[in-house]
Amino acid sequence: MATRRSGSKKNNAVLNVERYCLSKPGTELAFPFGPQTAVFRVGGKMFALTTPPRNPDRINLKCVPMLAVHLREQYPAVLPGYHMNKTHWNTVLLDGSIDEDEVKKMVDLSYDLVKVSSSRPKKRP
Repeated sequence: MATRRSGSKKNNAVLNVERYCLSKPGTELAFPFGPQTAVFRVGGKMFALTTPPRNPDRINLKCVPMLAVHLREQYPAVLPGYHMNKTHWNTVLLDGSIDEDEVKKMVDLSYDLVKVSSSRPKKRP
């Protein structure tokens, strides 16, 4: 498993959500975009990404398109996915305005969506 390189100063909220991501079965941690951008994968596909330390810290999570829009309407701290497909990804600001259990539900959904898609047999040409 990859580990974050020194110099990381993330707050407890993002560290807690990163630990939760790592607790999901089969999760791998990688840093393909640099030492402070953590990418969480299952079945070789990304289900979460935390950005370098910012105020507030944030996490990108995959989502069902209609639910993604609903969450953005419900929570000011849920935005279209930064540098992601905005139909399928949300950026969640970890500013304390969303209950930790709700953020975990978002992580669970993202993980489940990616796990299901990565376990499907690949189509033959």
